[in-house]
Amino acid sequence: MAALHLPRTSDVTEEVALALLAGVSTAAASRGVRLAACVVDRGGNLVAVRRADGSQIGGVTLAIDKAYTAVAFGAPTARWAESSVPGGTDWGMAGSLGGRAVMIAGGVPLYAAGELIGGLGVSGAPSSIDDACARESVAALGLEVEP
Repeated sequence: MAALHLPRTSDVTEEVALALLAGVSTAAASRGVRLAACVVDRGGNLVAVRRADGSQIGGVTLAIDKAYTAVAFGAPTARWAESSVPGGTDWGMAGSLGGRAVMIAGGVPLYAAGELIGGLGVSGAPSSIDDACARESVAALGLEVEP
């Protein structure tokens, strides 16, 4: 039997995850908000999480699920914010992923050289601010949120 040639893929590293969380903290501080943030690998497994002092307790769970949703679908969670409302073309999508799908801004996939390596979720402020802080952190490391 011939040897199989298995695909080689990359995952976000702990070092990158911690740098992303630090970037979110910097972006949040510049906006005067307190956030929770989470990084997951390309399989949706938790790599690192951080909750700012005084931030919402529920922010951690939302950040984890935003990151999970972004990596599961390979797209920013903001993509479905409008289409997943009642009557929208993606209505009901929030019930997917075992109920973990989050259809509000603040979750972004992490791409390196076009390859999905993980996801970043941010929560605790209005979702537009969560999203801006996530994207700022990703861009600062030279990663992308689209392939």
